[in-house]
Amino acid sequence: MTTDIPTDVFEEHRPVLMGVAYRMLGRVADAEDVVQEAWLRWSGADHRAVREPRAYLVRVTTRLAIDRLRQIKARGETYVGPWLPEPYVTDFGDTVEDTAERAVLADSVSLAVLVVLESLSPLERAVFVLREAFGYPYADIAAMLDRGEPAVRQLAGRARKHVDEGRPRYEVDPAQRRDLTERFLAAAAEGDLEGLMELLAPDVRLVGDSGGKAKAPLRILETADNVGRFLVAVAGKGIPELSFRFLELNGGPAVLILSGDKPDSVFQVDVSAGRIRSVYIVRNPDKLRSLASA
Repeated sequence: MTTDIPTDVFEEHRPVLMGVAYRMLGRVADAEDVVQEAWLRWSGADHRAVREPRAYLVRVTTRLAIDRLRQIKARGETYVGPWLPEPYVTDFGDTVEDTAERAVLADSVSLAVLVVLESLSPLERAVFVLREAFGYPYADIAAMLDRGEPAVRQLAGRARKHVDEGRPRYEVDPAQRRDLTERFLAAAAEGDLEGLMELLAPDVRLVGDSGGKAKAPLRILETADNVGRFLVAVAGKGIPELSFRFLELNGGPAVLILSGDKPDSVFQVDVSAGRIRSVYIVRNPDKLRSLASA
């Protein structure tokens, strides 16, 4: 190692570790817990024996995330209504200069992909995240997971096939998504059904996540007419002390709706062929806590 300050080394790699943990778990609090546990492991390690701190830390974080994910699945908790990942602030800034790499990172943390990843086994999910999002060679992933390389390649193939079959295809042009998001927000806020219908694809889907703790559809709404009429009805009820701000969440533009200074909901849309194909609304207050200071 080229430094004698373990804390500085860990903080240098913290964003990557948080990225791995969140993609594995889809929950900010759980990801933060895993990263904190990785710090405890790192602080107690023999740093002189660690040749590659990043590889060591990613390995520890991945294994901890697998354990946490297995615990979550073992609990078998029943979720009320549709489930969406907890919104996650993403700001690649100057850390990712390459446009292609930025697109891969954004796609791997998108709500659509994370929903599909929930159906993978913990090992499949780990291999997919390490390979597809962070580009680790199969040999390195095999070492991290204590698996043979052929087994890792098989896991990667199953995971990739499942994700390709399960996720819808959308365009990731941030400028177009931002433009349609702004127009969508204006039309929804004004209760402009005609304006909404111009923006929504005929087969648009609206997924609302409340966890039974706020008002939101308890099933996925489909078709432009149903989605548009629902949004107009919601706008008619109003929100006290309404304000909003744009954020980059899960690799794309999103809107944080506030009631006073308290997060009320998050809106995000996916776009294809110049129309909105999916609308995601997160209203579960437990999933909005981390955005209170965003």
